[in-house]
Amino acid sequence: MRDKLSFGFEDMGEQTVKNIARPIGVHRVSLVETAPQTVVKSTSAAEKSDLLTSSRPSIAVLPFANMSGDPEQEYFADGIVEEIITALSHLRWLSVIARNSSFTYKGKSVDLKQVGRDLSVRYILEGSVRKSGNRVRITGQLIDTATGAHLWADRFDGAIEDIFDLQDQVTAKVISAIAPKLEQAEIERAKRKPTESLDAYDYFLRGMASLHQWTKESNDEALRLFPRSIELDPGFASAYGMAAWCYVWRKVNGWMSNNELAEVVRLARRAVELGPDDAVALSGGGYALVFVAHDLDDGPAFIRRALALNPNLSWALHSSGWTKAMLGDPDAAIKHLTHAMRLSPLDPLSFRAQGGIAFAHFLAGRYEEAITWAEAALRERPNYAAALRELAAAAALIGRLPEAQRAMARLREIDPTRRVSTVKDWLPLRRPDDLKRLQEGLRKAGLPE
Repeated sequence: MRDKLSFGFEDMGEQTVKNIARPIGVHRVSLVETAPQTVVKSTSAAEKSDLLTSSRPSIAVLPFANMSGDPEQEYFADGIVEEIITALSHLRWLSVIARNSSFTYKGKSVDLKQVGRDLSVRYILEGSVRKSGNRVRITGQLIDTATGAHLWADRFDGAIEDIFDLQDQVTAKVISAIAPKLEQAEIERAKRKPTESLDAYDYFLRGMASLHQWTKESNDEALRLFPRSIELDPGFASAYGMAAWCYVWRKVNGWMSNNELAEVVRLARRAVELGPDDAVALSGGGYALVFVAHDLDDGPAFIRRALALNPNLSWALHSSGWTKAMLGDPDAAIKHLTHAMRLSPLDPLSFRAQGGIAFAHFLAGRYEEAITWAEAALRERPNYAAALRELAAAAALIGRLPEAQRAMARLREIDPTRRVSTVKDWLPLRRPDDLKRLQEGLRKAGLPE
């Protein structure tokens, strides 16, 4: 019906409704006649946000083509794009799609109007990077997704030593094209020179490329590369923050050993000390302190500061959402995680946000909703331990024991060492009743003491 009737339709995802056992697909119809092309793809199963009609402009930066002729330089082109995304996302008036979603188009031939609809953005920035010897050329073009019109296209040439200046030029051009009357102060706010050492920066970009592969081997490689970056520039706060965050991923996946805790705390503390105005350093170090070191005082404060500096940093919103839940504020947790999904609607790590929302609903006593979101996360990642944990506990507490026991059996296959007594080692929960209720649900589901 969408293309046959002149009404707006909004996909609201799967919803739990009365007297029906499983969630069903729901659409909202606007009874005010609109042009059919105003239909926007759903971004989550919870609150929806139509960025195309928002008062705030919205943009996605697609992966730049590596024109160097050397596949080994792919990390450099990707790193340039990530820095531009970070710079743009500092602007509060601009909604910026997160890297994990925009990079799902890497290496693909795409219809930019369709990408605009998929990501619900008004603008797309695409381009290329050519690195040859000591020279770098960045080309960029800004497209209006509604019309397909090119708002500007330009190229930026310089020596490798000018790379930060070239990035700033691209960022400033984008900002000026989107909001030509914007004050220069806003453009300056988007600029950030992370390090004076280009060699340190190169190792940092390599580390980020390894981290984004999300495997144990790539995590190990990132933990080799970030310290090398730090050796070359001991004041590089972002490198400390991302090294600390590597241990978050290690703990999530059960790759971490007990003797690594002191190193995590050292890296995290150094990150926030060196980077009081660096959102990447603050959010990476802050969440490592929360999740790995169980510091529910300083860690959340650093994450709050990171989001004050960069409200569009999607993975900081993920960290903030989980942290809010652990602090006992589930509604704020859901708000932050839902916003993260809006900023990264195609994120391959969306199961983390869905699992966090399941956890928040569990803590709020909304067990049916917790089950729905846990199941959504498990559709994305069938062996996601956190979602299995929430599903087992929530189902057990409302008497759906067969479902709870099946989830628990899968959880114990993944990690046979888990016990009721070790739940507190995995999740730092500020409210004692939250821990007791979670333990009770897991016990009923069949987790040994």
